[in-house]
Amino acid sequence: MDVEGGAQEGGTGKALTATSARGGRQEPLTRTRPAEARRPPPAPPRHSLPARPPRPLWERFLRALRPPRKLKFTREGKYYLGITLGVGFAAINTGNNLLYLLLGMLLSLIVVSGVMSDLSLRHLTVTRRLPARAQVGRPHLVEIEVYNHKGRIPSYAIEVEDLRAGQPADKRCFFLKISPASAQVAAYRRTPGRRGRDRHTGFRIATRFPFGLFEKSREVEAEGDLIIYPAVDTVRLPTEDMGRREGGSSLSGRGGGDETYGLRPMRDGDDPRDIYWKKSTVSDQLVLRERARETRPDVQIVIDNVRPKDAGDSFAPGFEKRIREVASRAVAHIKRGDGVMLATTGGERARGDKSIGSDPILRFLALLEPLDEGLAPDARGMHAARVSHAAHAAHAAHAAHASTTRAPAASSEHANEPPRTTRGAS
Repeated sequence: MDVEGGAQEGGTGKALTATSARGGRQEPLTRTRPAEARRPPPAPPRHSLPARPPRPLWERFLRALRPPRKLKFTREGKYYLGITLGVGFAAINTGNNLLYLLLGMLLSLIVVSGVMSDLSLRHLTVTRRLPARAQVGRPHLVEIEVYNHKGRIPSYAIEVEDLRAGQPADKRCFFLKISPASAQVAAYRRTPGRRGRDRHTGFRIATRFPFGLFEKSREVEAEGDLIIYPAVDTVRLPTEDMGRREGGSSLSGRGGGDETYGLRPMRDGDDPRDIYWKKSTVSDQLVLRERARETRPDVQIVIDNVRPKDAGDSFAPGFEKRIREVASRAVAHIKRGDGVMLATTGGERARGDKSIGSDPILRFLALLEPLDEGLAPDARGMHAARVSHAAHAAHAAHAAHASTTRAPAASSEHANEPPRTTRGAS
């Protein structure tokens, strides 16, 4: 039996609505891809999968002894088997030819069920498409595509179960019929409950075709990782002071900003769009407006990820709460147009702004783990010194600039920020 599992592919694809069915099984809407008929799906890039260490010899030996497929009796199958055994005992004890004939018919249905279910599972390729991003508390769709490589025989009643490491297999997709040389796509909806790396290990492909007496299945490997971002709440930031709104802290030399840096006579080669007409009408010579360069300072947020030695069970919920608060505040600053520099007491850093978005910071927070105090004894002191030095340098540069320009000086934003949030020069 040839059953292959493919790695995940990026992109969300089309949104498919999954519907629930009996037994906790999900039967999502499916679609066939006639354009891909007679053409197998492209092989996933090998470089996208993380390198796996070689398996030990004993694990490979046990894997070789594992049966290629598993067979499980359904409730109806147990009743059917009991009736078959009863008819067999009655035929042996009585010697009645009609009972032997009935026994042969019952046994032939078992043989037919095994052959047809095996044909349905042959030559199938399963591919998983994970979304580009996922977040705690927000549902997302995971697409499952099954391609039938058989030329003339369709596959019926195929159930694909997505397996994840360390989590129960509760998400399934059901395909009623997969035509020959064609693909069917289904999707299931999942709402993550915790942040971090969600590791998919493979698929369990099963079928109860044709009579529903037995469930034949096989597990295939198909690794894939999905980073679950922390949840983000709505945060109302303090309003910017007048100096920031008027560009008092953004004047730092000539550039292409919106504020005016200075005036000078127009020379050959200057852009006529920068002519300052209010002054040009007074004198006979055209006056050009020089623009200021935007150097908006970054908002620096520090999160303590060092676990004290005497920390109890309450540290983990508190740490997750701090991560959620930091993520919400960082996203709010980026939406306002600020650059955000996120730092930990362990020395790690991540930056995001309006141009690159908040994905680097959210990914950094999703994979952030606490450090034991014994492993990083000087982390807090070293990082506090770096933060203090950066804040002092930014304050000195701002004071020197305010004394050399006529623009109103921006008031310090440290008073409006909560503790452990500072601003440094970009």
